Amino acid sequence: MSQFGSQLHGKSGRKLNGSGKEKLKGRDKRRHEMGGYFAATKLGQENVVKRARQRGGRVRSKLMHAGVVNLQTKDGYKKAKIKSIVESKDNRNFARLNIITKGSVIETDMGRAVVTNRPGREGCINARLAQG
Repeated sequence: MSQFGSQLHGKSGRKLNGSGKEKLKGRDKRRHEMGGYFAATKLGQENVVKRARQRGGRVRSKLMHAGVVNLQTKDGYKKAKIKSIVESKDNRNFARLNIITKGSVIETDMGRAVVTNRPGREGCINARLAQG
């Protein structure tokens, strides 16, 4: 199934039943159970959005490169330029590789901010100013 360029998701064929015996697989994985690969939103000069077709003709926006963030302040949302990624709670190497995920701490023109959405799935970055 690798010819379709996606990952297959679903239940494992190695699940144990109550007695500790391994369950037999009832069937193989189907093409409609496919998921997508990790988008890995990287730091860039400007936002680059890729459109990906989903099942049923639905279109999903994936943010591939990010340069601007929608920053939530006390006055409302403002656009700010991203300078760098300080840390990532998902993987400590993501900060070094400049990959932005939900929960990442980024340095902007207005100060440090925490990413509150999933940029690889939503096509933009929303963040709030970090306390302290």
